[in-house]
Amino acid sequence: MEPLKALLLLSGVLGALAELCVVPPIHSQLVEKLGQHLLPWMDRISSEQLNPSIYVGLRLSSLQAGTKEDLYLHSLKLNYQQCLLGSASSNDNSDCQTKFSAGHLALYLLALRANCEFVQSRKGDRLVSQLKWFLEDEKKAIGHNHEGHPHSSYYQYSLSILALCVHQKRVHDSVVGKLLYAIEHDHHVRQGHLSVDTEAMAGLAFTCLERFVFNPDLRPRITMAIDKVREKILKAQTPEGNFGNIYSTPLALQFLMTSPASGVELGTACIKARASLQASIQDGAFQNPLMISQLLPVLNQKTYLDLDFPDCQAPRVMLVPAVEDSSPAHIPEVISVTLKVSSVLPPYKQTISVLAGSSLEDVLKMAQNIGGFTYRTQPSLSGPYLTSVLRKEVGDREFWQLLRDPDTPLLQGIADYKPQNGETIELRLVSW
Repeated sequence: MEPLKALLLLSGVLGALAELCVVPPIHSQLVEKLGQHLLPWMDRISSEQLNPSIYVGLRLSSLQAGTKEDLYLHSLKLNYQQCLLGSASSNDNSDCQTKFSAGHLALYLLALRANCEFVQSRKGDRLVSQLKWFLEDEKKAIGHNHEGHPHSSYYQYSLSILALCVHQKRVHDSVVGKLLYAIEHDHHVRQGHLSVDTEAMAGLAFTCLERFVFNPDLRPRITMAIDKVREKILKAQTPEGNFGNIYSTPLALQFLMTSPASGVELGTACIKARASLQASIQDGAFQNPLMISQLLPVLNQKTYLDLDFPDCQAPRVMLVPAVEDSSPAHIPEVISVTLKVSSVLPPYKQTISVLAGSSLEDVLKMAQNIGGFTYRTQPSLSGPYLTSVLRKEVGDREFWQLLRDPDTPLLQGIADYKPQNGETIELRLVSW
């Protein structure tokens, strides 16, 4: 029997016996390769490149980076504390909001819990206040009648609630109620498309709230919402086994692993999902640090909810950098990629020559160097985010969608996707 088939059979037997969504930590070499991808990112400690998710993912994994890990946490603390001190001296809450999104701040809170720290002192209180202020502002944007939308997203809204919850900070019923209503009435659905990431993050937040009983009056609705999220995620499973797509599957599994419901449907779905993940990892599909940091805990049977009482003494394997390939370098071929923008007048279409293995961002840079094309980005936790193409800026509730001709949305961002020879890539401004 082939090793992979034997491995999947063993996983299936374990899942069937437990009747739970469990991903056994049995793929040590694959896990180590994923962890090695994060090591170079831990050397990038500028304000724009620091990513608390990397630290959280490692701490919840079976791997460790030794002193590099400690230095990275130190850099995170310096960066976020300077922001908080700046806000305190100016007495203006907008300073941190300009520098960091709520997602940044929430993940920083999770990073502190991953190191078995609770937020405390004046700086800690300011961080909690900042997140609560963000939630209150988003609540106002949604409106009394739920007719509005959050300025950011329900994903960040959910992540902020989760971060406060694992620090055992109570969130007001009215704030939780907005998220409950959104999940109950599918207000977070974009253009009829279910966001599995958002569902999973909301499910994790609800499960944390249910555990700590912070909102007793809302408990029946929270329990029903957890059941509904589970049902929607299971229905979103593709024939290949992914929940939504391959990159939303790790977060979906994090939620399903905390699900109190067991049974054949849940167990079978998770077996299919981990088989798909295994194949994708072997194919090298996971390169983005944010995606890897969400996957590593799953491969160690952990979730973000393990941060409520983290085990900071758990043994973890020391990561060593990957050995560089010493084989003679070959000259990469030149490929042609056609870049198309139909959301501007006049429409833009140009064939660009780049080296094989170049990213879509490399294609955009080459197009800009040639002339007749401009673009701008802003940093985000998942990589550079397009904000302007051919001087067309994104407006409120708009984004530049990346598509492979004729109409296939890309699952990766401009820094991660590598076009193939002869492909046509369209940048399309869409509303949500």
